[in-house]
Amino acid sequence: MNDPLMLTLTFLTGALLGLFFFGGLWWTIQKGMYSKTPALWFLGSIILRTTVVLAGFFYISGGEWQRILTCLLGFVLARSVLVRLRQAGALPSMGHETKEP
Repeated sequence: MNDPLMLTLTFLTGALLGLFFFGGLWWTIQKGMYSKTPALWFLGSIILRTTVVLAGFFYISGGEWQRILTCLLGFVLARSVLVRLRQAGALPSMGHETKEP
């Protein structure tokens, strides 16, 4: 069942998983940099984010490689969107960047 609606939903799910993964990474860096236990933040975060994304990919794929590929495309596109938003200044910085005079 690879009709356009299913592939669109798969793409959107991949994008949501990408936003979760990379948004979670950004949040982890925000919290972990100023924590007394940064290793715990980073380790716990990577385990949680990877588990959720892999489970999402597995569930949405239904064993079909076309769905996995479409989901991956949405995942990668979400990363690109977040990077461009950050470069455009639409997302807050992490507080360690210096501004030139």
